Amino acid sequence: MPKTKSSQVDPAVIIAVADYFKVLSEASRLQILTCLKSGAMNVMELAEATGLGQANLSKHLKVLTQAGVLSRQPKGTSAYYEIAEPMIFELCELACDRISERVLQQAEKLKALRSQTGVF
Repeated sequence: MPKTKSSQVDPAVIIAVADYFKVLSEASRLQILTCLKSGAMNVMELAEATGLGQANLSKHLKVLTQAGVLSRQPKGTSAYYEIAEPMIFELCELACDRISERVLQQAEKLKALRSQTGVF
């Protein structure tokens, strides 16, 4: 993150980063991004792929578009949504890798605890 002269991160940058993570903090939005990884889709296709209702889906698409994560391209009577920020998948992959590591570590600790206590 960019720093100010006193080596502190600019509060406006911190707020912007927090807002960006808020956009990604909703499971339905991550589900939408996963669907769009293979290419652009319209609302009807996304509704079918995600199982989300059209009103709920539209709300999430608006948030993702306003955040610059998605782009919206009108085509005829439909609008197609696609990933505008491909690095979003790298960010999600980093988070998934870290979560997987943590789960594996917790499983190892639980296994060690069970062998020490003789439970199961």
